[in-house]
Amino acid sequence: MITESRFRYIDREKSWLAFNARVLQEAADEAVPLLERLRFIGIFSNNLDEFFRVRFAAIRRLSMSGQTGEKILGGISAQQLVKDITEIVIKQQAASLHVLNEIEKELVKQNIIIINENEVSEEHENFLKDFFIQKISPELVTIILNDLAEFPLLKDTSGYLAVKLVMKSELKSGMLGLVKKVKPEVRYAIIEIPKNTNRIVELPIKDDKQYLIMLDDLIRYNLSSIFNIFDYESISAHMIKITRDAQLDIDSDMSKSMLEKIATSVKDRRIGEPVRFVYDEHIGKDTLKFFLSKMGIDASDGVIPGGRYHNRRDYMNFPNLGRFDLLYPPRVPLPVEGLSLDGSLLNKIAKKDYLINAPFQSFSYLIKFLREAALDPKVTTIKITLYRLAKNSQIVSSLINAAKNGKKVTVQIELQARFDEASNISYAEQMQQEGIELIFGIKGLKVHSKICLIDRIEAGKLKRYGFISTGNFNESTAKIYTDLTLFTSHQQILKDVSKIFDFFDVNYRIHRYKHLIVSPHYTRSRFYKLIDREINNAIMGRSAYINLKMNSISDYPMIDKLYEASNAGVKIKLQVRGICSLIPGVKGMSENIEAVSIVDYFLEHTRSFIFCNNDDPEVYISSADFMTRNLDGRVEVTCPIYDEEIKKQIIDTFTIGWKGNVKARYHSEKFENKYRVRAEDEPVFRAQHQTYNYYKERLEGTPTNNVTE
Repeated sequence: MITESRFRYIDREKSWLAFNARVLQEAADEAVPLLERLRFIGIFSNNLDEFFRVRFAAIRRLSMSGQTGEKILGGISAQQLVKDITEIVIKQQAASLHVLNEIEKELVKQNIIIINENEVSEEHENFLKDFFIQKISPELVTIILNDLAEFPLLKDTSGYLAVKLVMKSELKSGMLGLVKKVKPEVRYAIIEIPKNTNRIVELPIKDDKQYLIMLDDLIRYNLSSIFNIFDYESISAHMIKITRDAQLDIDSDMSKSMLEKIATSVKDRRIGEPVRFVYDEHIGKDTLKFFLSKMGIDASDGVIPGGRYHNRRDYMNFPNLGRFDLLYPPRVPLPVEGLSLDGSLLNKIAKKDYLINAPFQSFSYLIKFLREAALDPKVTTIKITLYRLAKNSQIVSSLINAAKNGKKVTVQIELQARFDEASNISYAEQMQQEGIELIFGIKGLKVHSKICLIDRIEAGKLKRYGFISTGNFNESTAKIYTDLTLFTSHQQILKDVSKIFDFFDVNYRIHRYKHLIVSPHYTRSRFYKLIDREINNAIMGRSAYINLKMNSISDYPMIDKLYEASNAGVKIKLQVRGICSLIPGVKGMSENIEAVSIVDYFLEHTRSFIFCNNDDPEVYISSADFMTRNLDGRVEVTCPIYDEEIKKQIIDTFTIGWKGNVKARYHSEKFENKYRVRAEDEPVFRAQHQTYNYYKERLEGTPTNNVTE
């Protein structure tokens, strides 16, 4: 058994970067439709922005504190990790640029041409000038920097053009009547790339070819119009971007409400410390030096050369141009077997539990459930937790509708949902105005659980209905995030849900739960017991296995527990989309553990746990990953599945995911992201396609054979 910690775990941050490399693999995969490949470039870039704002920022804080942080980081110092991450990211940025160049070459073959400011044809000149004058110029913020007493504050992750103007030289009379040329004055300016206009601008079709130009280049094309009051001999503009520490520092002032504290902290985020400065590698050395000096950025820390364009996250919104042949075929969410959106959901749920697997199945059932409850005269109260919401949330609209119909509506809204704080504050204020009772969480704990509870009076007695989910109640992300939601009227489970809302209200009282597993009080210990049972069964020669599907596993004690189970002979299969700090397949430590990651057109977000229990499987769905914050630092809910048919669905879909041999990559300590090897006679098996087919075949009454191993 390997005991040294540095040999037992994979670094969390490097594992996260390995996940993002898997996203980049999708962009590089020629089998992926061309415009979808651009979308993956955008996802890769967006992920990297969030990584630096949060994960890298936390490590940088630790490194600057003078502490090594080796115990926290699993055997590596924060200072060394900062250097390692920067090196990895520089390589990934270069790789992403190469992939993007290859995609652009393929676009040309499809008569889709992205031009720069030096490639504008006469036919497009007037369009670009008019477009700039009408749409872009009124929004531009341009600042001349040389004479400013204080350098302007650059916004986090916004794109800027760093402009250098070399003024025309002057002739000056010197001694003895000699005329000499004065060294030309250099002026610097900054232009913020507008966010309210699509970054990829479509130009008129020419010769049956679709032309596009990046907004950056459109601005470059019109630099002479912007700076026409200056007598310059040359002008250049290169893109830069700054990423700031996005950690919230919550005010301890007891006189302020939580709403006020979070709102203030979100505003303060705009002046967070810079953690990354990305620049066009072709920028002049003098220009780069000027900006780094003025912004007080250490050139040796978080300064990353890149390509001509940054904020490539905008490729997520690349126009489809009507080229549906270059996109994945749309998959319409399926109805749930036996559950119609036309009839009463509550009447159906009163008789049995139902499981929704979005986006394979329709998220509309959640909206319908709340809409029905809002109008039902027998419903008295609705309680729900909200973490991330859609831009125009139908969930919030349904809750407001319920309040207007006289229902008592209680909403626990997490104001500290990272990067959704401002949106949640806005929704909180909106709901408060409509008379909805709000709970703003518990000091020191984020509420990450996904639960809803409805009280209904039937024949003079209280009956509860509700749902428990692995994902957010967000109809936008539900189109691309895979998540499970259990609809139930199981009164004992819902009694436990009611206790959780009581805990939100009076959080010094710790409740006992008969069915649910709830963080931060019971999740770790309960999962240890479930793993111990498998260990004991393996030792006794009984069937013993553990199948886990989650986003991340990085809690070292939990990993050690799984190593213990592996050494006892328990077969463990892990489907971990993101961070996997566990090292599988090491003799004497984890030889009975296999771990894969599936990255495809849907984002795997489901958390489901299956324990053999001597061939009488116990199955759970959860809002929690095996991360320390989920086990010990948040309110999370893990729910048992009692309905045998739903158990089978979860086991079947796990098996389908495990059989995937197209988009599944192995986790390893070397971060190779190797694809699962397919035998020569083994048919192609794409897990997400087959999961959709599984539910489709159930509806058609033709059960699939794809769930056998």
